[in-house]
Amino acid sequence: MFKREYYSVRTGKDPGQVEISFEELKLLVLSAYEKFEGQGYFANAFGQYCVDEGRTVGSVGSNIELFFLQRLRKRGLWPIPVQIVDYAEDDLFSVIELCHDLVSRPQSRRYHEWDNCGYHYGNFDADSGKEEFRAEINLALGDFKPRYSLSERGEVMETPESGLEALVAQPLPVLEPESVEQKVETAIRMFHRFNSTPDDRKEAIRTLADVFEYLRPKLKEVISSKDEADLFNIANNFAIRHHNPQQKTGYDLNLWSRWIFYTCLATIHVVVGMLARR
Repeated sequence: MFKREYYSVRTGKDPGQVEISFEELKLLVLSAYEKFEGQGYFANAFGQYCVDEGRTVGSVGSNIELFFLQRLRKRGLWPIPVQIVDYAEDDLFSVIELCHDLVSRPQSRRYHEWDNCGYHYGNFDADSGKEEFRAEINLALGDFKPRYSLSERGEVMETPESGLEALVAQPLPVLEPESVEQKVETAIRMFHRFNSTPDDRKEAIRTLADVFEYLRPKLKEVISSKDEADLFNIANNFAIRHHNPQQKTGYDLNLWSRWIFYTCLATIHVVVGMLARR
């Protein structure tokens, strides 16, 4: 499902900037969950009920409440339609991620007429189920502030500021996957996770700085020594990579971390692109 712009928004007569509350977000997520549950997308995980056989056991086992406790380390999250009214933000996003792990599209169904038992589902496809679930959930998350989205990895991530989405989504040219690309991907996930702390964001910047350190011997091929020094000035002199009395600490890292992070990320894209071409 895609988010279509209807007439009033499309023609500019209504800006369409609707900011929903957290309570409204929970209602939208509940509606999405009940839609997929009603169409059998969770039958493989949670089992199905039959008037002849009773409830069959799904992949999570017979005690779904205990499964939620084991995975999310918190009581009172299952059943979702009953408990969601009391969810905090962390609860809601954690349950969304767990549901993404469990959702699976049924590719076959049969109707059991006896006593109006209903449909029984089978032949499940996890990939297509996850894709549809992400699209539905992201319709709801897109109107909540701050903006979040459910990634292909099934993680609720803060959406980058307008204009920076392409930078975060753009894959790096393949250079050295374990030492460069994977570390950059880890840093992006750490920085944008919905529950990331200031220390997490600082560690994400430090990881990007470590990529610079790894690439430093090769940087001379593509940038001047002065530019190289400027890059490491950010990482080494703003109390990010090392700790010494000469570092600058009288600034708000929470405020500046976004500028530092995106500056480092954009520069890595430039440097890796130039190195890959050479």
